[in-house]
Amino acid sequence: MNQSEKKDLRYQAVQKVTLVGVVVNIVLALAQVIGGFIAQSQALIADGFHTLSDLITDFVVLVAAKMANKAPDEDHPYGHERIETVATIILGLALGGVGIGIALDAVDRLQNPEKLLQPGALAVSLAILAIVCKEGLYRYTYKVGKTVNSSILKANAMHHRSDAVSSVMVAIGVGASVMFSIPWLDALAAMAVAVMIFYMGAKLILDSTMELVDTAWETEKVESMLSLIGDIDGVQSAHMLRTRKMSSNVLVDVHIQVSPYISVSEGHHIAEQVMGALKEHYDEVSDIMVHIDPEDDETAAPSRDLPNRADILKQLKPVLKEVGLADQLDNVILHYLDGQIEVEITLSEAPSQRVLAQLQQHCSALANIRNVRVVHAITPA
Repeated sequence: MNQSEKKDLRYQAVQKVTLVGVVVNIVLALAQVIGGFIAQSQALIADGFHTLSDLITDFVVLVAAKMANKAPDEDHPYGHERIETVATIILGLALGGVGIGIALDAVDRLQNPEKLLQPGALAVSLAILAIVCKEGLYRYTYKVGKTVNSSILKANAMHHRSDAVSSVMVAIGVGASVMFSIPWLDALAAMAVAVMIFYMGAKLILDSTMELVDTAWETEKVESMLSLIGDIDGVQSAHMLRTRKMSSNVLVDVHIQVSPYISVSEGHHIAEQVMGALKEHYDEVSDIMVHIDPEDDETAAPSRDLPNRADILKQLKPVLKEVGLADQLDNVILHYLDGQIEVEITLSEAPSQRVLAQLQQHCSALANIRNVRVVHAITPA
C-alpha cells in the first residue's frame, strides 16, 4: 500500500469514527444536561457541558482530517499532515478551557453554600451511563487510530478517556452525595473532573508542540534504523541520522559512507536500497533523504576547499598534451579524500612505460594531487 492509499484509508477511518462519536455525544449530552437539571446535580450538568464541547472538537477533527488528506502541492511539498498536529493543539486548548470553566463554577458553589444542590438517584444512573458510553468510544476510537496510525484519532480517543474518567469521578461524587446527603461532595466531584480535563488538555498541547518543533523519533527506533542501514550491502557506516515527525508520518535524512572508489550510479543504487529497506521496515516513514559520503564527514570536511573539476583539468590537460596522451584521453575521475585528490585517467590505448614515467613526474608537481592512476579501455573481442 503506497502513501496515498494510506492517507485515503486514514481519512475514511477518521471520518467514520468521528461521526459515530458525534451521534453518541449528542444523545449523551442531552441526557446529562436535562437529567442533571432534573436530578439537581451540578457535577452531572458540568459533565454534560463537557460532552457538548466534544461536538466542537469532533467538528475540528473532521475539518482537520479533510485538510490534512490533501496531496502535496507547490506551497506544501511535504504535504498537509501538520494540520492534524495544529488541530490536536486546538483540542488541547478546548479541553483546558472546559476544565477551567468547570473549576471556577465549582469553586463559586463551594464558596457560596446556598448555591449547592442536593442531587437525586437519577444522577447516579446517568453518570454510570456516561462511563459506559465514553469508555466504549475511547476503546473504539483508539483501536482504529492505532490501526491507521492517526495522531488526531488517538488524541480524540484520549479526549474520550478523559470524559470516561471524569464521569467516574462524577459517579463517585454524586453517589456519595446522594448516600450521605452532603451537597458539597457533588461540587467536589465537579472540581476533580475539572483537574482531570485540564491535565489531558495540557498533555495534548505539550505532545503536539514537541512535534511542531521537530522533536526526533523515539531513541530505540533511531538506533534500530542505524542498525538496519549498517547491514545493507555496500554501506560501510551510517551517521548524522535525523528524524522528525509530521502527524502520523516520519521524515528521515541520513549520511551513509560508501567506498570512495565506486561509481556515482552504484552509490545511488546503494542509497535506493537504504530507502527501500527503511520504508519496508517502518510504515511511518514517508520521506527519506540519503546523503552519500566517500569518507566520514560527521566531525570534519577536509576536502571542502580543494579545487573543483574544471580547475584540475586546466592543470592536467597541458600535461597530457606534453607527454602525447591528449588524443587518447577517454575520461578523468577525481577522488576527493583526506584533503587531497586522487586522479584516475582512462586512456583509449595502453601507454608505454616511458610515457607513464613522464606523466607521473609532471603530475607530482601539481598542487593538491596525491597520486595519479592510469587505466586503459579494453574492447571485447
